Amino acid sequence: MEARLDKWLWAVRIFKTRTLAADACKNGRVQINGAAAKPARLVKEGDTVSVRKPPVTYTFKVLQAIEKRVGARLLPDIVENITDPTQYELLEMSKISGFVSRAKGTGRPTKKDRRDMDDFLTPIYGFDDWDDEL
Repeated sequence: MEARLDKWLWAVRIFKTRTLAADACKNGRVQINGAAAKPARLVKEGDTVSVRKPPVTYTFKVLQAIEKRVGARLLPDIVENITDPTQYELLEMSKISGFVSRAKGTGRPTKKDRRDMDDFLTPIYGFDDWDDEL
């Protein structure tokens, strides 16, 4: 059996909507067996699907090609996650360092961001309040 790639990505809950799955395919973030894939490409059992969601590249093995969304408990029969463990370490590192440097243009830090930065930097510099230094 075969299924459209965008429908399969949505059905196995890799993407929240089919539109997001199709956009990822169009932007070159999805590969089947190492080759870039369009949303209408058919997946079949045994294919390897790689999905790049920066900073991580997830890899899945297709056990069953479906187009209808199923319950989360049935997913182990449909897809096998074969993502390299180093990718998960990379994800953890980006989560830890994510709030230290902000992307340009994202605006001022929220109160929660400020508290997180203070909690993170206090053991390094040894003072409790940034306003004392300014």
